[in-house]
Parts: sequence; C-alpha cells; structure tokens
Amino acid sequence: MSDISRSSVGGVPIERRLFSEGQLSVGLTLPLLSSGNIVADFDEQIALAKLSDEFGFSALWVRDVPLNSMDYPDPVGHLDPWVFLGALASHTQKIALVSGAIVLALRHPLHIAKAAVSVNALSHGRFILGLGSGDRPQEYAAFGNDPNKRRDLYRRHWDTVASAVGSEPRIIPDQLPPEASEFFLLPGGSTPIPMIAVGSGGQSVDWIARNAIGWMTYHREPETQRARHSMWRAAVDRVAPGEFRAFGVAMALDLAANVDESAQERSLGYRTGRRDLVKVLREMRDTGTHHVTLNLQASGRPTREILEELAADVLPEFQTADES
Repeated sequence: MSDISRSSVGGVPIERRLFSEGQLSVGLTLPLLSSGNIVADFDEQIALAKLSDEFGFSALWVRDVPLNSMDYPDPVGHLDPWVFLGALASHTQKIALVSGAIVLALRHPLHIAKAAVSVNALSHGRFILGLGSGDRPQEYAAFGNDPNKRRDLYRRHWDTVASAVGSEPRIIPDQLPPEASEFFLLPGGSTPIPMIAVGSGGQSVDWIARNAIGWMTYHREPETQRARHSMWRAAVDRVAPGEFRAFGVAMALDLAANVDESAQERSLGYRTGRRDLVKVLREMRDTGTHHVTLNLQASGRPTREILEELAADVLPEFQTADES
C-alpha cells in the first residue's frame, strides 16, 4: 500500500521544512487580496497558490472564520478551511499547507481529526494542523457553546485530536456503549500529523511547549516580541529540555514599491520597502523566529507583482537547501 500520508516532501518531514533551528522560512496567509478588496475570487486564489508554490514560498496558511458579523473587523468571506485546503492540496506540489487556525472549541474533535487525515492524504504529507480557540463570545453563543469554558474545551479536544492523528492512533469517543466496536480513522498514515498551537488557546506556554510542535503568534513590536520569545524558550527548557520547539509569527505586510522605503510599524506588521524587509526578517531569524507568514491584505499593489518581487529579492536570503 502506498504511504499517501507520509509527513515529508523529498524525505524531509514537513514540519522540519517549515521550522528549523537558526533558519527562517517565509509563508503566506490566504486569501491574498489587494487593498480595499474584500471579495475573494477563489479561482484567482488557487492560481496565486500555485504561483506561490512555484516561487518557493514555504507555506500557505488558511484561516477558520465560521461566521461573519458587523461586529467582527474582518469582512472577508472565507471559505470553509477544509474545503479550501482540499482544493489547495490538489493544485500544489511542494508547499506546506497549514490551518491557521481551526477553531478547536467550536468543532467536534473527531471531525477535525477526520478532516486532517483527509487533507494530509490529498497533499501527500504536506499538512500541519494549526489549532486555536477563537475569541468571539457571540460566535460561541451561535454554536451553543459557553466561551467561559473554551480553555477546558480546547485542552480536551486537543487530546482527542492528538490521539486520533498521533503515532499510535486511538479514537477517544464521547460515549462508548458496552456493545460498541472500537473505532479507527481511515485513511491512516505511518507518521503523526504535526500539531501547532496558534495563539494560546487559554493555555500556559508550558502546556503548549509540552503538547505542540511549536507556538504561532501575532507580530508585536520587536522588544515585546523578544520578551515573548524568551518566555517561550524558558518554557521549552522547562518541559522539553534538549528538544526543538518552533516559534512562528503572523505579520501584516504593506510592501512599498520604493525598494528603499524605511520600515514603519503598522498594526500587526510593517509598511516597508524590500531592503528593510530583509533586515526585519534577518532580525527575526537571528532572535529565534523560525517561520513568518505574511498577510498581504494591507498592500495596494497588485498581488502577483508583490509575489514576484518577494520571490526574486527576499526569499533567496532565507531559503534552505531543502527548499531551493
């Protein structure tokens, strides 16, 4: 039987292609929209994803936004993440696919596990399961859940998913009558699906370091980010001494047409020309960030033009031998 869900590309585990000590990989957050555009043409998104794969970006991150409302600042109509990830798996070859992040407390964990093994099979082992807790109390209410219980739900659901997609897969049912057969998931795989925490999910950094392959967080100004990274490293040293745990950042980017424009802090990221962008990314790498996913929604330039510039003049600085 072919090992359709191996977590590797070219023999290298997908999590190691994305996260390596002393290296910084660069991914993209979907959808890729130009300034002022809140309606995604998903045929175009697939085309841009294929282009990103060809250009050598490391990952495509797909968000989980179940419901929209006037109170939520993101007006974009996001596709269901599993539908989108399935399409991306079928139209790309090498690039990692990451859920950033499935709202763990609003979905049944066995549905998440089934979807994860399905995307992993379709992508031939290029999937990393990013999980978050969500942060909108009204959305919790719409699903009949109590937002005050999300911390416990997150932890309990994480355990169920981890058991189902781990190295020795085991289904933890909500209920198991005496006469019930033991359940399992197909298609199966020979290696576990990597799981990364996106945000804290209400958990301590020690819990995240103990249970996840790494921690993905939003961009903050450099001094604050260095403090968060130090906190993370201390947690890893406490609960997983000698083991590698990734640290990643989601960063908004308004890439100026003027290559020499100085970097200026913006909400959750920067407006900058490409020369200072390289300096910013070098600093992130040198202070222990292993991956950055760029959110280009703030930019007013054509998306394809930005991808071409990043691929030609930024990515070569940060690509490893495995990626190039």
